[in-house]
Order: sequence, then C-alpha cells, then structure tokens
Amino acid sequence: MIHTDAVVIGAGPAGLFQVFQLGLLGLQAHVIDALPEPGGQCVALYPDKPIYDIPGVPVCTGRSLTAQLLEQAAPFLSASRMHLGQQVDTLAVDDTVPLGAHRFTLHTDQGLAFRARAVFVAAGAGAFVPRALALPGLNGAPANLHHHLLGAAPWAGQHLTVAGGGDEALHTVLTLLDAPPAQAPARISLLHRRDQFQAEPALDVAVRDALAKGRVQLVLGVPQGVHQAADGRLLAIDLAQADGSHVHTTDHLLVQLGLSPKLGPLSDWGLPMARKQINVDPATFASGVPGVYAVGDINTYPGKKRLLLCAFHEATLAAHAASALLNPDTPQHLLYTTTSPLLLQRLGRA
Repeated sequence: MIHTDAVVIGAGPAGLFQVFQLGLLGLQAHVIDALPEPGGQCVALYPDKPIYDIPGVPVCTGRSLTAQLLEQAAPFLSASRMHLGQQVDTLAVDDTVPLGAHRFTLHTDQGLAFRARAVFVAAGAGAFVPRALALPGLNGAPANLHHHLLGAAPWAGQHLTVAGGGDEALHTVLTLLDAPPAQAPARISLLHRRDQFQAEPALDVAVRDALAKGRVQLVLGVPQGVHQAADGRLLAIDLAQADGSHVHTTDHLLVQLGLSPKLGPLSDWGLPMARKQINVDPATFASGVPGVYAVGDINTYPGKKRLLLCAFHEATLAAHAASALLNPDTPQHLLYTTTSPLLLQRLGRA
C-alpha cells in the first residue's frame, strides 16, 4: 500500500501540471496513466503537430510540451511516483476517516494500491486504450501479441508483423527500421486490409519507399482466424484476400490501430457526472465528493472551454483548494516563485 498526499489520475498536460502545483504547495503526488508514456492526448494522438496557444510559447509540439512539463515537474515527480501502463479500477472513500486524512483507497489493474488524502482526476476524455484487431477465434492474451511499441523489443532478431494503415502504424514501421541492430526485428511485415493507407503523405511516401526497397513486406487481407501454440502464443493468422485465402505466419504481432478513449471504471465511482464529464465547482474544481477534484477535459462547469491553457488554470485553483482542505490549521498565503525562499527551496533553486 502506497501512502501519499494525492493521486493524480492522468499523465497528460493537465495531470503533469497538477503535480507541479501540488509540489509547490508541499503536497506529494503519485501519477497513474493507462498509456505507457506520459503526455496523454498530446503524445498519443498528435505528438508532432504544432500547438500555437500555450501562453509564452509561440509554437510547440505535443511531444515537446510534454518534455517541458516533465522537466518543470521533475522536483516533485520521480520515476517511482509515476505509474504508467495501468488503469485505476476502483476508488473507495472511507467516510469514517476525517477530511485531510488518508481516506481514499485506489487499486489499479496491475495490482498497485494507494491510500491518499486527495484525488485529482485529469483523465482527459477517459483512459486511452489501444484499438484491438479483430482476430476471430483468439484465445486469451498471447505473450507475442502487442499493442505498444516497447523499448524492450521482444521481437529483436525475429519476424514482426505490424497491423494497421494509419499514421501510428506507418510511424511505427519507420521507427523499427531505424532501431539499433540489437533491438531491430530481422523481418518486418505490414498487415493492412488494402493497398491504401490513411496516413500523412510524408509517412506514406517513406513507407512506400521502404516497401519498394524490400525492407518491409506488405501483407494484404482481413483476419478470418488464428493459429495458436499449446502455450497460447500466436503462430499465424488466416487472411481473406481478393484471390482467396492466405496463412500469414509471424513471431510477433504489433497492433497499431490507434487509441480510443474509454471512461471505464470512473463512471462507477459515485462522482456527479453529465455527458461523461465530472461536474465541478469552478471556484475550486472540487467534485461532489469532498477531496476529489477534476481538471482538464474530464470536467464540466458553466462556461467550460476544453483548452490546454484552461486546464493549467484549473489545476492551479484545484491545488490551492486541496491545500486549504488538507491543512485547515495552516494559513494559506499566496507565494510567488520569484520571491519566496520556501518555493525556491522546494524547486531545488534556493
């Protein structure tokens, strides 16, 4: 059981800035996100597209914004406090415990458990989970069926099939082609239902060039069934093709069909919601459960605007409201990072 002041659900821009604001106020936070890397929608959906409306930053990408937010939050967010690739399954409130104490218990689908004094939901449109490839007859979850580009590269030196025809799939193929020899597959196949991609022109051209040079094999067809070993590993896929059927064998299958947001267990936590968003008080961004706050795209209130800069404002007010709730006997003075020795000390810049 991990005891902490706060748990932040979501490692997108709102969640990362929430950790920073809590840290300035002396509150420790752990972050949980269903994706394998921080950044939320910014990294999962548009990592390299320009963003123009961040105050003081004329232009940045989702990836660069995430890197800067991680650098900013670094004094308060060590690797041991970031729990990626897992989803919060349950949130329970012990009403016998007074406000300000560790009254919230959270469990993830990977077996982690937390006791927290406050909870901040920064889940965007919900937990982003990979879209699955329809594989009729598939039993269980084969160890060689993947949905994320893994740093460990379990497919090194083997035949890897990448399924998909969009930006994510084509970008993954190009990334694999540039991988170091120790991490690169011996052979790459691109599985798609037809010989047309739904990707940016530059990605399309680059992958077409790799196909022409024989660095990648294009496999066309619609899955109709699978072959599995006794231990559950995926051995081959039966494909329906224009001229008949084909059995495609592979050592690993990496499905890259994009991500879709799912509200998931959050809808069962007893939080007041409207149209899949959490109702909050715009003065504090508190939900109807004392000690639970919601910031970013997951919340709603009169005049709500789903903009990143608004999420940063919401995270700031939510942090100050939580600090007052958790420390009722402590005067809540507004301090400035330019002049406060305490804040500079917390930032490691004293």
